[in-house]
Amino acid sequence: MHILMASSEAVPYAKTGGLADVATGLSKALAEAGHDVTLVLPLYRRFIPEQKRGEPVALMNIEMRQSTVKATVRRSLLSGTNVEVLLVDQPTFFDRRQLYTEGGQDYPDNAERFIFFSRAVMEIAQTLTRPHVIHVNDWQTSLVPALIKHERTLGGRFINTGTVLTIHNMAFHGQFAGWQMELTGLPKEYFNWQQMEHYGHLNLLKTGISMADMVTTVSPTYAREICRPEFGYGLDPLLVQRGDRLVGILNGVDTQEWNPAVDAHLPLSYSPATVADGKARCKESLQEDLGLYPRSEALLLGMISRLTDQKGLDLITARADEILQADVQMVFLGTGDRHFEDALKALQQRHPGRVSVRVGFDEKLAHRIEAGCDAYLMPSRFEPCGLNQQYSLLYGTLPIVHAVGGLADSVVNATPETIENQTANGFVFYDYNSESFVDAVWRAVGMFTHHRVEWEQLVQTGMLRDSTWRHSAGEYVKVYDRAIRLAAQPD
Repeated sequence: MHILMASSEAVPYAKTGGLADVATGLSKALAEAGHDVTLVLPLYRRFIPEQKRGEPVALMNIEMRQSTVKATVRRSLLSGTNVEVLLVDQPTFFDRRQLYTEGGQDYPDNAERFIFFSRAVMEIAQTLTRPHVIHVNDWQTSLVPALIKHERTLGGRFINTGTVLTIHNMAFHGQFAGWQMELTGLPKEYFNWQQMEHYGHLNLLKTGISMADMVTTVSPTYAREICRPEFGYGLDPLLVQRGDRLVGILNGVDTQEWNPAVDAHLPLSYSPATVADGKARCKESLQEDLGLYPRSEALLLGMISRLTDQKGLDLITARADEILQADVQMVFLGTGDRHFEDALKALQQRHPGRVSVRVGFDEKLAHRIEAGCDAYLMPSRFEPCGLNQQYSLLYGTLPIVHAVGGLADSVVNATPETIENQTANGFVFYDYNSESFVDAVWRAVGMFTHHRVEWEQLVQTGMLRDSTWRHSAGEYVKVYDRAIRLAAQPD
């Protein structure tokens, strides 16, 4: 099968969040399974060095309102794979300091930028690749299914090409002024409440949801959640309407990047068989470098995250002083809302030697936190999939999570029953409030302190879990097959 994967970001080219990891990880796994994969991205000149830009293979001219936008398509290979990478080089749109925002504000021409990119993807599918399926991601490429659907009405082109949209986060719609519909090149008849219009605005995510042959999201639980008003952001009725064309598939993990047995960032690598010695060394090293008291007996809690309400920082900051009355240490790495950054810095000042806060991001430190901590805090208000809880499981670090989205699908709560049948791999709380959160932390403290044999069993269960992209890629192929069949059926 020939798969065209369109994304606004992918590692190692450009990244703001988990979408970049998914686009690359899934593309690699599909290629390893024998499929031909073409990954299409904007060429962000500030982020992609000259040596990674590849050779020019095509020029394109796209009419947008009264002007012609010119671009060059460059071809390379994803390092270490046979995934073809096509970079759309349009400096006016993509030579920016950041990908989507600057100074906390969206770029004012984001609609034009990503409508252009979607139309470039369409042009590539027509002239360079001829894929069996086009897989788009989030609002930035959600126009593509509408362009394909319209082309099918004009004489059968793309009649055998399926379209799949993956929603990584329902909170981001790509909603713009209604007049920008003109930029799409589509007839105005599509600007209606069932397809592209949302309360007078052009809504690109709604466009993709309504017109893709299949819609996926990044975990089974999140697929159910977004059909409810509290998670659907106004699009839940449309998602309900799509019925069984909406599928949840849990993201995998790139185990070439996240694997404690071969992780060059760690002072000592380890496997399930050597986890006790490996984690002890990693914990000791982490405590030393972060200025924490060198106590192996203390439960070391870690968190690598955007510091926002969505990630549960309100729960943590409300109860951290109480938690630190026990033999507990905490490590935080991330950036976010200023008041949470300040609250964590103040927590560090109140508890010297027991709390470390690093504002910013450090890839090496992130790996060391996953390896050196005993447990990982992820009390998210909502979490479409989540990657860090999966990294934690692989590194023998037990997650403490709120039962939402992909957290509910990957972490099995430690109860007498799940401990006995050896499926438990973490600590889960079900009501989003500080009491439930603290109760989960106390359960982790109690097991770590008094029931170390059970703790080590949970560690083994987590480390032996299959988190690779191989299984997820197989589920996506099933979705692709169905999308191709649906494409050939009349509406």
